[in-house]
Amino acid sequence: MVLEKINEANDVKSLTEQELKWLPGEIREFLIEKISHTGGHLASNLGVVELTIAMHLVCQLPEDKIIWDVGHQSYTHKLLTGRREGFDELRKYGGMSGFPKRKESSCDSFDTGHSSTSISAGLGYAQAREILGESNQVISVIGDGALTGGMAYEALNNASRLESNFIIVLNDNNMSISENVGGLSRHLSNLRTADAYRDLKEGVANSLNRIPIYGERMVKRIRKTKSGIKQLLIPGMLFENMGITYLGPVDGHDVQALVKILREAARIDGAVLVHAITQKGKGYLPAERHPSRFHGTEPFEIETGLPAKKRSKANYTDIFSTVMRKMGDRDERLVAVTAAMADGTGLKRFHNMFPDRFFDVGIAEAHGVTFAAGLAAAGLRPVFAVYSSFLQRAYDQILHDVCIQDLPVVFAIDRAGLVGSDGETHQGIFDLSYLSSIPNMTILAPKNKWELSDMMKYAIRFEHPIAVRYPRGEAYDGLKEFRAPVVYGKSEVIYDESEIALVAVGSMVKTALEVRELLKADGYQCSLINVRFVKPLDEKLLLRLVGEHKLLVTMEENVASGGYGEHVVEFLNQCASTVRVLPIAISDEYVEHGNVDILRKETGIDAWSVTKRLLAEYIGL
Repeated sequence: MVLEKINEANDVKSLTEQELKWLPGEIREFLIEKISHTGGHLASNLGVVELTIAMHLVCQLPEDKIIWDVGHQSYTHKLLTGRREGFDELRKYGGMSGFPKRKESSCDSFDTGHSSTSISAGLGYAQAREILGESNQVISVIGDGALTGGMAYEALNNASRLESNFIIVLNDNNMSISENVGGLSRHLSNLRTADAYRDLKEGVANSLNRIPIYGERMVKRIRKTKSGIKQLLIPGMLFENMGITYLGPVDGHDVQALVKILREAARIDGAVLVHAITQKGKGYLPAERHPSRFHGTEPFEIETGLPAKKRSKANYTDIFSTVMRKMGDRDERLVAVTAAMADGTGLKRFHNMFPDRFFDVGIAEAHGVTFAAGLAAAGLRPVFAVYSSFLQRAYDQILHDVCIQDLPVVFAIDRAGLVGSDGETHQGIFDLSYLSSIPNMTILAPKNKWELSDMMKYAIRFEHPIAVRYPRGEAYDGLKEFRAPVVYGKSEVIYDESEIALVAVGSMVKTALEVRELLKADGYQCSLINVRFVKPLDEKLLLRLVGEHKLLVTMEENVASGGYGEHVVEFLNQCASTVRVLPIAISDEYVEHGNVDILRKETGIDAWSVTKRLLAEYIGL
């Protein structure tokens, strides 16, 4: 097996020509087999096998730097840098990350997880190389979907002034997570199909190369100048007009062609973009047919591509999807906005039913928020469906463009709280903190699937900025009998007793119920409060609780700093309350990848950990 000959970085260079032909197939078989057991990002990784091999053939790692945008397509890179054994524990707690991690390997140049960052980071490496007097190569890989993010263009604009070599590889598979949208997608499609241009370019280059002595110089001059053949046949070439030398398109699944063009790119002084055409999911038919479904997949059956474990219950995203479709029928002002996540956020059904009221802005969350603000200012009711982790990218727009103007934009925040295997960059544990800091923002969190439905209906009718945050995974269907109407700023009292008050936010209501049962078995009396409104605080209820209980315990799946518990403590301190408040939250640190149940235990927010800490606090009173 050829793959077994690769045990550390640069081993790929010692393979024979025949072995290099066998290697891509072996890598694909390996990835399909491993990911079918562990889950992970499959389609994106199958699409960059040859591209990764080619970069490793032209680079000397770790001296040279390869920076991956997002980073979920770095599995082949990990294989080629000696981490084959780590795939058995891929994305498991304490195991190998599914993204590049500098602490994991010196060959991982930059930690990534969000989109459109690689050119900025690579440019930083290139500039540092010049200051330090070094001569290493720097290659930033970015997908065509990631180029819909504005940060990539800020970096390209900056890179155009660079006078030393910096290679940007455009991995163009016509997909991000969902199908690409917008003008850039159309521009790249035109480049992909510019056969006449490509054939003529190659013909002219081949002819000139036959001229002794001067031919090669002429080819280099043509390739470096903005007024070359490319400009004559494709006027207004986007990258060339920005000052970035453009090479391609090249077949992203032809190792020899890729090596040739990368070596050519390395001879150019300045920033150069290599345009590689790849196929997402290549080599595995189910992933080729359904690349979105295999973007991030749970364990699956290799023969069919179907999930190994079938879902028996609806998840929170399903509930949101159903509400949006129903509300779309009832209110013609309702519009939906997503940032390249129509499937992931549950907006596909809304898109199918109301295509004229659905907007995919690409991987551009900041633009998406301000676009939604414009829709709201014009009289519509926009719902921006987004993962908690990705909404962080639009903090300024939420504050400046939505909340200062007090516009009725609904933020449907999926994957709030611990999300598991994707790790630090994807845990949704900061949204309560950063949203709570913004005036005019209202924040809700449902305890179960029925309350999510009720809250979304409430939010769509609300006249001000409002966020509804809900977790990943199976929707909790307990406490069905408790379904009081949603009233602005009011919490829901589920059990009203004495001694200890458990005041829980969203997903933590289920945990609080488990804690209450454990305490009840030991003879303690516990009230259970479903917070509902994280902002504004239900101040009247809080004052009543501290008047009737010895200990008030706040529970949230968010970092402690700036979270609900901190706001409760601050309010009660202002009221000169002497009742002890115990905030249960995630410590102010990044949470690594792993199973959510394990992470809840490790962060101390599972029922047993909370009960143990609570009893220690209560007994010590």
